[in-house]
Formats: sequence, structure tokens, C-alpha cells
Amino acid sequence: MWAKWLRTKKQAAALKLKKSEQDEQVELYAEIKTAKQEWDNAYRYFDNALGKDQIDYAIFAIGAAEKRYEMLIRKAKRLPVEWSTLKGGVSG
Repeated sequence: MWAKWLRTKKQAAALKLKKSEQDEQVELYAEIKTAKQEWDNAYRYFDNALGKDQIDYAIFAIGAAEKRYEMLIRKAKRLPVEWSTLKGGVSG
């Protein structure tokens, strides 16, 4: 009886861990999408920049957005991603 209870507790703990990993993957995927949008927006800002200050800011924003996007991609590559989880968890 105790062995069955202990086995059930271990299975529940493993399931909970897997669920939190899936949540982390979905969150990371959404963060990557946001970072890509910010990078695209920085380029659009650069295209419409007027004057030296706006151009300097746009260049800084592009660099920062690119670094953030690259950092998140590297983080995603280190994770065991289950794409079926991401497709169901994030729309768009």
C-alpha cells in the first residue's frame, strides 16, 4: 500500500515538473516573438528617424533588441522544446 502511494506521489511530482517545463517553454516562445517584434519596430523607427539624436537612439535600440533576441534564441536552443506544446499554448 505504501509503495503504491509513494509511486503515485513520485508520478504526480514528475507530472508537475513537466507541466512547469511546458509553461516555461510557452513563456519563452512568447518572449521570443515579442523580442522579434521589438527588433522590427526598432528598424522601422530608424527608417523614420529625423536628426542625429533620433538616428543615434534608433541605432542603440536596434542593437539592444538584436542582442535580446539572440540571447533568447540561445536560451531556447538549450531547452528541450516540445513544439506540439508551443503550438497549442501560443496563438498567432
